[in-house]
Amino acid sequence: MNEILDYAASGVNIAEGDRAVEGIKAIVGATAVPQVLSSIGGFGGLFELGADEFKEPVLVSSTDGVGTKAYLAALAKRYSSIGIDLVAMCVDDIAVLGAKPLFLLDYLSVGQLDAAIATEIVSGVASGAKSCGASLLGGEMAEHPGSMPPGHFDLAGFVVGIVEKSEIWGPHRVCAGDLVVGIDSPNMRSNGYSLARRAIFGSRCEPGASQSEITEALDIGRGPGSVDSVTLFDELLEPSVLYSPVLAGLGGRIPVHAAAHITGGGLEANLARVIPTGLRARIDKGTWVVPSIFELIQRRGSISDEEMSKVFNMGIGMTLVLDGSFVSEVIEILASFGRRGYVIGEVERDA
Repeated sequence: MNEILDYAASGVNIAEGDRAVEGIKAIVGATAVPQVLSSIGGFGGLFELGADEFKEPVLVSSTDGVGTKAYLAALAKRYSSIGIDLVAMCVDDIAVLGAKPLFLLDYLSVGQLDAAIATEIVSGVASGAKSCGASLLGGEMAEHPGSMPPGHFDLAGFVVGIVEKSEIWGPHRVCAGDLVVGIDSPNMRSNGYSLARRAIFGSRCEPGASQSEITEALDIGRGPGSVDSVTLFDELLEPSVLYSPVLAGLGGRIPVHAAAHITGGGLEANLARVIPTGLRARIDKGTWVVPSIFELIQRRGSISDEEMSKVFNMGIGMTLVLDGSFVSEVIEILASFGRRGYVIGEVERDA
């Protein structure tokens, strides 16, 4: 007799999905602003633009994910802050244009849905969105049995923001003689984790690792980090800095010419994206503090200086390009947000 199948037998638990949705309704609803005209559970999210404050409003969008930091979060069973990483990766990509985030959507895919874990992850997304003044307008949870182990997940998102056309930051504003201010990042944020994981854990937490190797990886992660009283998991899973509120605090007060979000590719490659043809940014290494977690990764993986600079932010998560006469004021404003600013370079004519 042929086996009688249903969705649950194939690995998809609709009831658990319903529990997860019920668990996040209030969390998502708490991020709503008056422009939100819909609630969770519909087919689409409604957001009234209400752009009366703008003469020429321009919508800005971006999408990103948390990469293999999700793999470490699942290994350590720490899910509360990974959603903040997602918001940072998406929102800070539009903040560099001077844009204000309006709303986000998230996409959570799991091997086996656990309503409690899903609620914890989405709670982090909602917390990050609220910190940036954005609404979590909706999203999707998808159960993919067989494509990833139970307990593992992938998380991606999409953001829409708005900016006045005449106030967009970018290469068109950058001039020779502008200074580059770097804003500190005390951790890795959410890039470079594939290299960091291999450097620190070897093959112990790669897909297909044996249970004994995973146990060894957990012991390493729970062991000492690069600073006293902090475990490696504490350092590796510390949530990303959210720079969007900081940059919003500069808007209208400081004529920022351009900004660059330092993620995959490192400082120089990302900064080059906002420097116009004919100019270049000269970076003075040694002008900022490099967090010790990078020294630990480099030492354990025998990684070259050049490779480290290409992969990691090395302590600078965001850069600003502006007229040097505003630098002192900028550094004071950054300090009011709990961030340190360093003059790390200058824009000059390309030889």
